[in-house]
Amino acid sequence: MTHEASGYGLWMLVILNSAIFIIFAYSFGKPQSPRDWRSFGAFSAFIVALFTEMYGVPLTIYLLSGWLQTRYPGLDLMSHDAGHLWSTVLGLSGNPHFSVLHILSNLLILGGFVLLSAAWKVLHAAQREHRLATTGAYAYIRHPQYVAFIVILFGFLLQWPTILTLVMFPLLVWMYVRLAHSEEREALRVFGVDYERYAAVTPGWIPHLAGHGPNRPRVGGSFGA
Repeated sequence: MTHEASGYGLWMLVILNSAIFIIFAYSFGKPQSPRDWRSFGAFSAFIVALFTEMYGVPLTIYLLSGWLQTRYPGLDLMSHDAGHLWSTVLGLSGNPHFSVLHILSNLLILGGFVLLSAAWKVLHAAQREHRLATTGAYAYIRHPQYVAFIVILFGFLLQWPTILTLVMFPLLVWMYVRLAHSEEREALRVFGVDYERYAAVTPGWIPHLAGHGPNRPRVGGSFGA
């Protein structure tokens, strides 16, 4: 086994990368309500856990080291490339940073941040005007902000899977679904039949393949639930 310089113990990179993505999420999402802060806080916890293992302490590598050394005897476990476990497990050759999975991961992360920014722009405009958010991304799905967070987290899992983030991911999805249902109940209480009409023609999480359709109601009324 050949040994490269260790890719871990780089705590400045942990802090720098965590700060960059947390600040991005904050600036794109601009959390205001307690629900906004809960979703932002859960996302931030995932990011810190991810980069701690990516550059700080490779807990997953330590826990799987026996199996990895047996299954991949030539693998340098302390190199940064070894942390790209999907590339290792799937037998992908070459630099993992240029693999299909890594490129797809970057596209998902970028797309998630773009969706998050677009969704919160529409939502906050609607909240200021005391009406329902039904335009932009909200014309296609009722919960684009939570879909954006899930897409970003999934993108990171494709790039750098860890035991902790793999456990956190379904828990965060469950939390986002619960927050979405809570917002829907509040929107129904505030906007009543207007929200019922909107929800009847707009899917919650996955847009219709044929587009939103011509029957989107023209409603007044703030919540992008």
